[in-house]
Amino acid sequence: MDRTVQSPTGNSPGPHEVGAAAHAAGVRRLVASYRAIPREQTVRLAKKTSNLFRARQDTSVPGLDVSGLGKVISVDPVARTADVQGMCTYETLVDATLRHGLVPLVVPQLKTITLGGAVTGLGIESTSFRNGLPHESLLEVDVLTGAGEVVTARPEGEHADLFHAFPNSYGTLGYSTRLRIELEAVPPYVALRHVRFHDLQSVQDAMDAIVDAGEYRGERVDYLDGVVFTDSEAYLTLGRQTDEPGPVSDYTGMQIYYRSIQHDGATPRTDRLTVHDYLWRWDTDWFWCSRAFGTQNPRIRRFWPRRYLRSSVYWKLIALDRKFDIADRLERRKGNPIRERVVQDIEVPIENTAAFLRWFLDEIPIEPLWLCPLRLRDGRDDDGGGAREWPLYPLRAGHTYVNVGFWSSVPVEEADGVVEGATNRRIERRVSELDGHKSLYSDSFYDRDEFDALYGGNYYSRVKKIYDPDSRLLDLYSKAVQRR
Repeated sequence: MDRTVQSPTGNSPGPHEVGAAAHAAGVRRLVASYRAIPREQTVRLAKKTSNLFRARQDTSVPGLDVSGLGKVISVDPVARTADVQGMCTYETLVDATLRHGLVPLVVPQLKTITLGGAVTGLGIESTSFRNGLPHESLLEVDVLTGAGEVVTARPEGEHADLFHAFPNSYGTLGYSTRLRIELEAVPPYVALRHVRFHDLQSVQDAMDAIVDAGEYRGERVDYLDGVVFTDSEAYLTLGRQTDEPGPVSDYTGMQIYYRSIQHDGATPRTDRLTVHDYLWRWDTDWFWCSRAFGTQNPRIRRFWPRRYLRSSVYWKLIALDRKFDIADRLERRKGNPIRERVVQDIEVPIENTAAFLRWFLDEIPIEPLWLCPLRLRDGRDDDGGGAREWPLYPLRAGHTYVNVGFWSSVPVEEADGVVEGATNRRIERRVSELDGHKSLYSDSFYDRDEFDALYGGNYYSRVKKIYDPDSRLLDLYSKAVQRR
């Protein structure tokens, strides 16, 4: 279905903006809840939802009260900045900023990801080839540390060490209460080109050229990501911001976005979306993972309420499966082996992308795969001049990386039955061989020495001792690897 929309307008405070006084009250409740937790008890968030695929801390014990920290404090359309509470979702944040014709520099793909979560746990999207990662647009952050103090961390000054260690710390140094971020202006529409490639090396070469030039065949590229279906069917989606009015597509109902990408021709398939719908194009079907729930079947989708076609609903279904072991029970009834969850995002240097994709498609029975190029925002030259350091997820300044996302499961082979996470371990080894990293939102199996070498062990330990001297919060290795 096509529809035509107008650009959002309005500069008065919106329904998602709470103001400084309400924010201060929320912080007071948070600090009071911290002080109420016995000193011998590990501190955790009292958060009902999560975008993590690894085990969460015990939710049966009281946690920090974050109930007053889920909105936007204010938007400054002149300075193009926003002050945002730590538990504010990107859905809420975008609703507030789009009223001013602005958006965050990087908007992760799922509506319920929080700004605090994207900064402390890393995030990525199709602007990352030009805007880096979410934490790179962070100007300052208020953090409730493990010591129970709220401090303001900036790139320079007293708490600069915390500012630089906060990304990829996953709440093990503290929790953000307020973040000030940069915004960018956007017109109301995005024009898309879906370009097909018949081999993986060509995809790699095209991404490399687009990141360097910011264009493809003479047309500007503002957004860049891709999908690999097989080693002979892969696509890059090139988005261009535009204010030209006209019809746009709608993938919030019967039509499925990732299927619209596919075509057989040499000429790119074109499409148009509102900027709002572009930002959330993947959320309706959780990329392609909604097929596990049957909602891509037209007979089911027709009767599935639109409001339930979103990632937050699928998360609830996943939680039920984990609680009652539904999927494995069904597999056993069918006489099939149980399945190992393989839900990961990894980054490899762009020159190693085709090699990783070939290996993965040969070895791991999962498709499609998502591609998203990225570069650190500061220090575009290979000598790294002027680049900020992010010790817990070190990437080379001036160098292009490609995020590869894959989210599914594989049968557990009998030979692997005694080895927990056998397939995930193989992927970790291959990523390390190719000088890459992987995100820590899902299961990890590194030994301590390798983990510390990959994720800033010495720097992290030093900052941990300063801001969580009594270890009220789990350390990063315990949270990311040992709590499975």
